[in-house]
Amino acid sequence: MARAGLKRCDLQMKLKEFDPSWAPLCLPKRMRAIWLTCLWVLALVSCSTPPKPASMAHVGVSREANQDGAQGIIGERLSESQAQELALFAFGLVGTPYHWGGNTPDTGFDCSGFIDYVLSHQTPLKPPRTVTQLRAWGVEVLPAQRRTGDLIFFGSGPTPTHAGIYVGKGRFVHAPSTGGVVHLSYLSDAYWQKLQVNYRRP
Repeated sequence: MARAGLKRCDLQMKLKEFDPSWAPLCLPKRMRAIWLTCLWVLALVSCSTPPKPASMAHVGVSREANQDGAQGIIGERLSESQAQELALFAFGLVGTPYHWGGNTPDTGFDCSGFIDYVLSHQTPLKPPRTVTQLRAWGVEVLPAQRRTGDLIFFGSGPTPTHAGIYVGKGRFVHAPSTGGVVHLSYLSDAYWQKLQVNYRRP
């Protein structure tokens, strides 16, 4: 009878394609307990294994280039729409008088004070105050990758002579010099063409 029981067990296992839930029914009581304990341990192990983290490809890295050739840059903190809003806000300050050390429309702006005011009021970012500090802040951007909202710096070396906010189509908004006002300038102008230009993305 034992052999007949084993044959029936073998048949059941084959019919169920070795479904583990059928195995305990065909085993002696002690072996059945061991079998169920093993299944319980395997279940705990599988439940406690953490899932693999999803791929965190940087947002915008594969974005197509815009009219200025801009693409997503790893490390950038503003979306393209936020950068556009930043540029529009900068346009709204055109005509504000220049004032050395100034950083509000009421007191007037110097070039770094203008950048500080725009970024502080249009983004959650807290930029450094001086042009030299801004030159090392954010992410370096090649001219072919520039986009609206990038910071533009003039002069060679770690200490720029001037800075502004690039607003697309070869233009930038800046607070130029004593006696002037915040205005829109073109990189194609002869004066700016003579200077070395660098870009950084907030």
